[in-house]
Amino acid sequence: MNDTATGQAGDLVAVIMDAVNRHDLDGLTACFAANYRNETPAHPARSFNGRDQVRRNWEQIFATVPDLSAAARWIADEHTAWSEWEMRGTRRDGQPHLLRGVVIFEVADGEARSARFYLEPVEAGGPDIDQTIRRTLGTEVQR
Repeated sequence: MNDTATGQAGDLVAVIMDAVNRHDLDGLTACFAANYRNETPAHPARSFNGRDQVRRNWEQIFATVPDLSAAARWIADEHTAWSEWEMRGTRRDGQPHLLRGVVIFEVADGEARSARFYLEPVEAGGPDIDQTIRRTLGTEVQR
């Protein structure tokens, strides 16, 4: 994926991607403000606050997906970066790990202050678009 970096927000996305690819937990954690706020609009219960939780999350990810790699592309100004991510690897249980989605970072003083997080596991197979619309609207025929 190509990237477009303008200002500190774009620079920070590049640093985050590099730290993920090097599995640099300290470097990655340092990218986030102590009072970082992560909002997950599609799954509000997953939202959290704090750099310490970022560290706990990534400790688990690096331990479970030892060959994790990340690619991102983004558009940014000085304080906001819209980034599209793909993270892939193989879990320790041999299953493929593939996440794709968008993260919108708000940046100040070279740190991520907040993010709106839309990164999700890629679904292999599953319902088609017609079934998904019916299920989402509650109009799917029960059998």
